[in-house]
Amino acid sequence: LFICNLCCFLQKSNSIIHTDRFYTEKKKISATSLFFESMPYKVNPETGLIDYDELRQTALRFKPKLIIAGVSCYSRHLDYGKFRSICDEVGAYLMADMAHISGLVAAGVVPSPFSYAHIVTTTTHKSLRGPRAAMIFYRIGIEKKLPTGVEVKYDFKSKIDQAVFPGLQGGPHENAIAGLLNMQGKVW
Repeated sequence: LFICNLCCFLQKSNSIIHTDRFYTEKKKISATSLFFESMPYKVNPETGLIDYDELRQTALRFKPKLIIAGVSCYSRHLDYGKFRSICDEVGAYLMADMAHISGLVAAGVVPSPFSYAHIVTTTTHKSLRGPRAAMIFYRIGIEKKLPTGVEVKYDFKSKIDQAVFPGLQGGPHENAIAGLLNMQGKVW
């Protein structure tokens, strides 16, 4: 799922900013670190909170194509509005990874990234009690209007479709699809 999204929006050696505490920055052991330049954003050591001003400064210096807002290593609510503002300023896409909190988002207990993120990803097995699978949500419609008046539309669907199949996955698994349908019926 993660690599699929990176393949959709980045080219080899493009840069990303992501949550601190992944091995990506220390060792080139993952596909992320092998193909993309990565830079973590950090928390303030005294407060334990993301330093959004420092994140902004890092983004201005590093010029990422993608900023990932994730909570797997962060136990507080994210300010998706601040993330999006920083992304807009540097021309980056915002990807929210809500795999660990998707059940809480669905229940309305924690803030939702959907109003801000260009792409939202989650898994179905971490908090939605489904089989191992993933979901990618993306924006459709008008991305921006050029000074000439021409409207530029988001082009996520075709990129994601091609990255998933035939890029990263083969044929469907009917048993997993049935499990996902059962899970969705119970979640919604």
